[in-house]
Amino acid sequence: MGKVFSRRTVLVTGASVTAGLTVPGIASAGGTDRAGFTLDAQTLDGGEQITSVTLATSRFGPLDPASLTTGTFSVHAKATSPIDTGGQDIGYDLDRPVTAARLDHRGNVVLDLSYGEGQPGGGTLGYINSKGRNVRLDLVYTVTQHEPLRSRHGRPVTITRFTQGRLVNPEVDVFDYHTSRSGMKYRLYSPAHRNGKRPLVVWLHGGGEGASLPDNYYDNETTLRANRGALGFATEEAQGIFGGAYVVAPQSTSAWMDDGPRFAPLINEIVRDVVRTRPVDPARVYVVGCSNGGYMSVKMTTVYPRTFAASVPICGVVAAREAGGPPLVPDAELAAISTPTWLVASRDDDTVDPQANTVHAHELIPRSAMTLYDHVVRDGHQFPGHWSWIYVARNDPSFGGTHVWQWMARKRR
Repeated sequence: MGKVFSRRTVLVTGASVTAGLTVPGIASAGGTDRAGFTLDAQTLDGGEQITSVTLATSRFGPLDPASLTTGTFSVHAKATSPIDTGGQDIGYDLDRPVTAARLDHRGNVVLDLSYGEGQPGGGTLGYINSKGRNVRLDLVYTVTQHEPLRSRHGRPVTITRFTQGRLVNPEVDVFDYHTSRSGMKYRLYSPAHRNGKRPLVVWLHGGGEGASLPDNYYDNETTLRANRGALGFATEEAQGIFGGAYVVAPQSTSAWMDDGPRFAPLINEIVRDVVRTRPVDPARVYVVGCSNGGYMSVKMTTVYPRTFAASVPICGVVAAREAGGPPLVPDAELAAISTPTWLVASRDDDTVDPQANTVHAHELIPRSAMTLYDHVVRDGHQFPGHWSWIYVARNDPSFGGTHVWQWMARKRR
């Protein structure tokens, strides 16, 4: 199957970054106290954000929670691009407001940070317009202590040096790192052990999550950090619906639309390897993708008509990329698709014309279903119309009382 890496050996965010502080008038018992900290992240519908930092304070003994307030520590964040942006500023340099300070069950201090959809300064990714790519930002966090903590015995605890450690995102971290024999990177989620063969969901990312190889940037990260597309299928809800499913997320070396015919065999190689090496039911392999990946989901069902039990192309492209050019997926190929297909898009998508692509494909693909939203809104926040993958990641599309995940899970090849 190729190389397998544990996340601990591959992703260390700013492991050598330190920040020091001497609090005037406060002497630290036992000399200088040091503590490491982790950056705790969540992948929101609009992308991954750092939502808290956890300070490794348990070694100082039981702390008095009454001595811990939102003013005890402050947090500063600086983010820069790992590659040339052509002059575009995609980073930030600002204070992160501490909204709560608490002790976790291990006795570590957790500083909750202000975050939310559309809120600047907490994201782990930056989008480079000239390259059409997301990149994982280099993050440097500085923690400063302003008031001493107290141990339960009354001893003051002052930390004079902090060391930044790992980026921790539990939903992302459960996906293992892999590289196929052909060199395509991918992430794989394995369900809890159960008897019998399991389904496999293949998630194909959008154009912004591929590699930027002229810059030697091929991270196997952004596929899970830019949106909840793959993560949604690894949630407890989805796993219950599918009866425990493997989820694989290949990463393109550019963009799927750049060379779909070449990428199709490389994706198929990954699917075949997972089916061969894991207890996967080959009759229950499903392909889902957004934007570039929506195109690639359609393409996979034209090239491999007997591989997938169902396909869910989201805001995908089938029409010509430019006026007068050939369609990416010809009408004859669309009309010949035999894989059960459910297309999703939003009418206000101003990136990919839903009428010329999603609606057109729906009219030609035999017995296909389609969900066409007016807008993309989640928890009161309106996203760009192109981001209709948010709905599939939350199992929102429904028809006749059946939601899309349940529809997929019932399909057999």
